[in-house]
Amino acid sequence: MPPSRHADLESIKKYLDEKHQGDNHPVYKLALTSEALMANPRWNKGMGFTAEERETFDLVGKLPVKVNTLDEQCARAWDQYKTRKDNLARNTFLQSLKAQNWVLYYSLLGRNLKDVLPVVYTPTAEAISNYSHLFRRSEGLFLSFPNRERMEKDFISATQGRNIDLIVVSDSEAILGIGDQGVGISTAKSVIYTLVGGVDPSMALPIVLDVGTNNKQLLDDPMYVGWQHERIRGQEYDDFVDKFVQLVRKHLPHCLIHFEDFGVTNARRILDRYRPQHACFNDDIQGTGAVTLAALMSAVGVTKSKLTDQRILVYGAGTAGLGIAIQLRDAMIQADNCPREEANSKIYLIDKEGLITKDFGQDGRIRQGQEEFARPDHEWEEEKKASLKSGQISLLDVVKKVKPTVLIGTSTHAGGFTEEIVKEMSSHVDRPIIFPLSNPTRLVEVDPSKANEWSKGKALLATGSPFPPAKMPNGKDYVIAECNNALIYPGIGYGAIITESKTVSDSMIIAGAQALAGLSPALTDPDAALLPDFQDAPTVNYEVAVAVAEHAIDEGFANVKWGKAEVREKLKQKIWRPVYGTYQFHADGEK
Repeated sequence: MPPSRHADLESIKKYLDEKHQGDNHPVYKLALTSEALMANPRWNKGMGFTAEERETFDLVGKLPVKVNTLDEQCARAWDQYKTRKDNLARNTFLQSLKAQNWVLYYSLLGRNLKDVLPVVYTPTAEAISNYSHLFRRSEGLFLSFPNRERMEKDFISATQGRNIDLIVVSDSEAILGIGDQGVGISTAKSVIYTLVGGVDPSMALPIVLDVGTNNKQLLDDPMYVGWQHERIRGQEYDDFVDKFVQLVRKHLPHCLIHFEDFGVTNARRILDRYRPQHACFNDDIQGTGAVTLAALMSAVGVTKSKLTDQRILVYGAGTAGLGIAIQLRDAMIQADNCPREEANSKIYLIDKEGLITKDFGQDGRIRQGQEEFARPDHEWEEEKKASLKSGQISLLDVVKKVKPTVLIGTSTHAGGFTEEIVKEMSSHVDRPIIFPLSNPTRLVEVDPSKANEWSKGKALLATGSPFPPAKMPNGKDYVIAECNNALIYPGIGYGAIITESKTVSDSMIIAGAQALAGLSPALTDPDAALLPDFQDAPTVNYEVAVAVAEHAIDEGFANVKWGKAEVREKLKQKIWRPVYGTYQFHADGEK
């Protein structure tokens, strides 16, 4: 029997581990033989082909005589992985393995999830910035501006005959921590959808929209594989993106579009433009906001308060910070029935020019979405007069005046949460909630161990990168929760995919965040982590997907004939697992 919504992680794992008949021994009819079969990563088993399959598919003599189990193959691959001396070499090894054998690749990753995540999900800056120099094999679809007239032809060529459930698309303008990297397709997100979300990798398509680059180093690099031209802006850019989206709507009407790493001037407006038309999601905006909301819901549960009781400072008002503010505001409206204006008033946005106030709008310093959170000027006249930086209102100024209960960092200002700020906040709050979320680690606003020390062990902490536990005053380890988007976005996406939802609504995302928060270890132990461990990400994302799918059905966005009672079983049946099937030859079979 499926577990209830409020079941614990172990009960959900047990349910998911109960095998459907045929799950571990699927049968596939293939038309590929010999070298063509071994060259296809979807079907290749390497040393895992059985003796009978080697005979049937003309593989005898093309492989050593030994037949390996998947366990044996994973052990060999893991030994090879461990010989690589740095993350760049490990990333390159895994990319090579993926290009050879999908089942082995995903099985290896799943068995070593926490070890490989930093290599796969947040690949080293060298792997991304040196994409052109490391280029070996094309993966996904490249839609380039100079070839825009043939975009539909190229799109159909890549998708025809395939059941595509998911498209991860990027224009690579805002790669985390290193900015504009021009062309360089990001496959990490689709990998995580498969690894912890259960999406069949054959049904996912990564796409890059190559609209040029403003990175001078790439423009001058003779090895650069993309279009060496300054980025297209304005109407030409909008028309190019629109052409792509309309092709998806025309040919793949039920496919989820995941927008990734779009620049700050484009991310929000593109999402806002297409959400009413198609199921789409921006992880940098909505995923970051959702996982932060889940962590905050967990912290609020520890403090026995409500979201609407909080005074929230968001330090860093870019794509991520604004996305978090909007997500928290929307959750107050939906979960606590708070009026929109009142919910806005509980959130303070601070960017590099200080607290955002109404007068920012007079000279165009307020971006789309920030205006609702801009504070009235008259409230801050004294602070502006006393400011040493031309009227800027500093983070410390705001902390002293507002006495926040929640402090969130998305600024990439290393050390921005100083000892004075943390101690000032802690002097007014029993359990200060402090989330330094900036990535990578070198840019974090405060080391959580320092925040723990300065708050005398009172702070409820979550970070954007993994950190070791901090010591509590009583000597106990305090596990630092990692606000990792991969704990939630695959589940949100899969919930939309399974129901063929027409959109990804705010309430669907909030439902996913509530499901994640409901699995928090801190709800049973106030000194435990605010979010589940990443090793449990597959189970967590299943539960998120259930909540999202149920809301899609409730809201009338689903395009399926089954109801809420069947959600758990439908999701379980559709989860892709990295196991070898049994192959039979058929002339009209898969290729």
